[in-house]
Amino acid sequence: MTENNNDLVKEWYRFAMTDFTTAKHLYDTMRPKPLEIICYHCQQSVEKMLKGFLVLNAIEPPKIHDLRHLCEMCLEINDEFEGVKNICQFLNSFSSQPRYPNEIKILETDAERALQNVQNMMDFFEKHI
Repeated sequence: MTENNNDLVKEWYRFAMTDFTTAKHLYDTMRPKPLEIICYHCQQSVEKMLKGFLVLNAIEPPKIHDLRHLCEMCLEINDEFEGVKNICQFLNSFSSQPRYPNEIKILETDAERALQNVQNMMDFFEKHI
């Protein structure tokens, strides 16, 4: 990986962390909790982690939001991504629908699960990547 590529990977992960810390902050401080936006930021965090992994492996990430597809691309590089497919499946529905009224019904338990899924994904990246 070139120095420039390494900087780009770090930027993807920095953006992923910003989405995650934003989601956590909204969950912990806002009342009522903006569940849709929390889940959206969780989806965005994982999307950026996956895209960062692709960049790490010299693959230009596609301009898509489909976590299932991005995970499959990562799985072609590293079969350990099989263990996070369920995270990508769950978070995938929060890519754009929560940004519009009446698209999907999100419960507080969904937001809690989304936050935990991002933490699990971060743990996965720390241990396996």
